[in-house]
Amino acid sequence: MLTRTDGTAWAASHQQRPIREASDEAKLDPPITFHDLRNTYGARLARAGVPMAVIAAQLGHADTRITERHYAHLAPNYVADTIRSHFGPLGIAASNVSTLRRVS
Repeated sequence: MLTRTDGTAWAASHQQRPIREASDEAKLDPPITFHDLRNTYGARLARAGVPMAVIAAQLGHADTRITERHYAHLAPNYVADTIRSHFGPLGIAASNVSTLRRVS
């Protein structure tokens, strides 16, 4: 559990005023919310390729189902990247590819 500098737990009221003040200072309309910041954090982790299980743990999700539903579409293509990194090139280049014609 994340705690404040004095060791006590964070409560909703502890984050509302500082976020509101920061939003006012930045002239954000509508003001940003704690949920917006949490969502941005999860999205940035997904885009960086962090495993869904790690993101789920960081966001406090019990398992990866919710995390995958909201953030998996932002992640790099893990399967394709893994195959490419272990399989190597297929030797296909634009210069040696021809269009196929249908033979009737």
